[in-house]
Amino acid sequence: MSSSISLYQLSAILLVITQSIFCGATDKSKDVYIVYMGSLLEGEYSPTSHHLSILQEVLGESAATESMVRSYTRSFNAFAARLSDEEQQKSYGIWPESESFSDEGYGPPPKKWKGTCAGGSNFTCNNKLIGARAYSSSSARDETGHGTHTASTAAGNKVVGASFYGVAKGNARGGVPSARIAAYNVCGPPSYCQDEYILAAFDDAIADGVDLITISMVGAITPFESDSIAIGSFHAMEKGILTVQSAGNDGSSGASTVSSLAPWLFSIAASSIDRKFISKVVLANGKTLIGNAINSFTLNGTKFPLVYMKEATSNCCDDDSRHYNESYMDSNLVEGKILVIDSDPGWETASRFGAIGVITSKEKNVGTPIVPLPSSALTTEDYDVVKSFINSTENAQGSILKSETIEDTTAPIAAYFSSRGPNTIVADILKPDITAPGIDILAAYSPDAKVTDNPEDKRSSKYIIMSGTSMSCPHVAGAAAYIKTFHPNWSPSAIKSALMTTADPMNATSDVYGEGEFAFGAGHINPVKAIEPGLVYEISKDEYVKMLCSIQVSFFGTCPKDVRGSPKDLNYPSMQALVESNNNFTVEFPRTVTNVGLANSTYEAKVITNSHIDVSVSPSILSFKSSGEKKSFTVTVSGKGLSTLKMVSTMLVWSGSHS
Repeated sequence: MSSSISLYQLSAILLVITQSIFCGATDKSKDVYIVYMGSLLEGEYSPTSHHLSILQEVLGESAATESMVRSYTRSFNAFAARLSDEEQQKSYGIWPESESFSDEGYGPPPKKWKGTCAGGSNFTCNNKLIGARAYSSSSARDETGHGTHTASTAAGNKVVGASFYGVAKGNARGGVPSARIAAYNVCGPPSYCQDEYILAAFDDAIADGVDLITISMVGAITPFESDSIAIGSFHAMEKGILTVQSAGNDGSSGASTVSSLAPWLFSIAASSIDRKFISKVVLANGKTLIGNAINSFTLNGTKFPLVYMKEATSNCCDDDSRHYNESYMDSNLVEGKILVIDSDPGWETASRFGAIGVITSKEKNVGTPIVPLPSSALTTEDYDVVKSFINSTENAQGSILKSETIEDTTAPIAAYFSSRGPNTIVADILKPDITAPGIDILAAYSPDAKVTDNPEDKRSSKYIIMSGTSMSCPHVAGAAAYIKTFHPNWSPSAIKSALMTTADPMNATSDVYGEGEFAFGAGHINPVKAIEPGLVYEISKDEYVKMLCSIQVSFFGTCPKDVRGSPKDLNYPSMQALVESNNNFTVEFPRTVTNVGLANSTYEAKVITNSHIDVSVSPSILSFKSSGEKKSFTVTVSGKGLSTLKMVSTMLVWSGSHS
């Protein structure tokens, strides 16, 4: 097993599918505010009556009743009251008729299941999809395909011959096909997604008896005490339920963009997989260029005239024509031709003006787009070849071939869009935690959802290819569920530790601030290795509360008067510290591991060398007589002054032997 150590400095099994981003309001005049009151009190206590009495003191009796929106009474103590504006977001749920959610071969739900099927009219659960709830909208049915895609990635049945119009054809299956699913739709009309619905979903899911929660949704970076996902997942952790959350898709904005920051959350980055989709461009001179696109169309080898955007417009300046300004486009110059454009493909307009296809330059590693007409995105070098061919050839022609799948030997690489660390709330906790496949993922889809944003594209599909940390998140949720099938009594922190310490290392090819471990965490998931991690780092609720108290956050529990320690002392599987620039430093990380391997086991510490730092482990050998036994050690890291925004990292490996 291994643990990642990062240092940086600054100048100064049931799966809950909830989707979308935080929203706040419900009507034009009032917002819904959530008053969080911690855990439910024991003994004779009526939460709803208490909540109403609080409002009555502030608003008066009649106004309090009208203001009350919801009491959370099942898993924690809180209430929501309407006290101002609405923000809107999309509705995501699940498509229950998908073959990925068929219950063929399934028996009845387990006795521990206390949930219900309240997905709305024309929504039917079964012995696979055993529960559904809708909060903002009247239905848990998926209208966009996002929730169906993520749910099937985590726990969808094996479906033979799944593809997107023949692209990526193969057997589609979730991480644990035998797992059952409950869907909690927290977003949708008429009120759209709000923190009150997110908390309501956690409240219900915990009480319903789920084993694991996966959330392919993120919001703005928010203090833990006002972050509905951090609050809900904290109570899930108390009940032994791990919450897996996507890290976010703001990586193109650079460092400190990850918004899943609470240490009890499992925060997931996205990376590439060992296949990619190409769409070839064949020029009339016989040259073939390889680009990227999920292109389900074929031109049957027929070659069509190529027209550069500058020549497809009238009454326009050079810059506008190159970068695509549809107001200058001349349909007479575009119709029946392949449009060649430098940036912003504008497929919708190209199709509307009669283009037969589009060739554009390739963006960074952001996933392969599904295109509404024959298209290919070329590297800058190959794109220049096309432009040169057009400029040097009278009546230049070419063709675009249907997409095919090839091996990607460079994988896994952190996705360009995947949100980066460091952690902006707790600087000594590494986020994201780990990375998983999140680029070009084929999974189930809602046949009622649009395939592309082009209104002229009338295609529908039961399976589709999508990219994002929304896709990587359910991969890890499935892996966590897989581990839980072998170790049903493991704590959330043990499962998280097992996946982090057995992750496959990724190359930190750059020490640029925001890259390396800030892009991929502990590495790329390896679920098979995680079944037998040997040692795990466990964290109790009290340890989380102590860590929060060290940063003056008392929201989740009572803090002692004399709080000692710092967040880096939390028994986290990764170790990270913020150090002062240009000064010598020494940092200590106390840790405790639990033997989950064989009895009579011995582990020896090995540190991968790094010329910038010195690392020692004491003691360097840990011997265990029994499974479940705990041993403590301290990692000491020292070094000379690091320059501003410098990041260095190394790896601690505990190599085990058994007797």
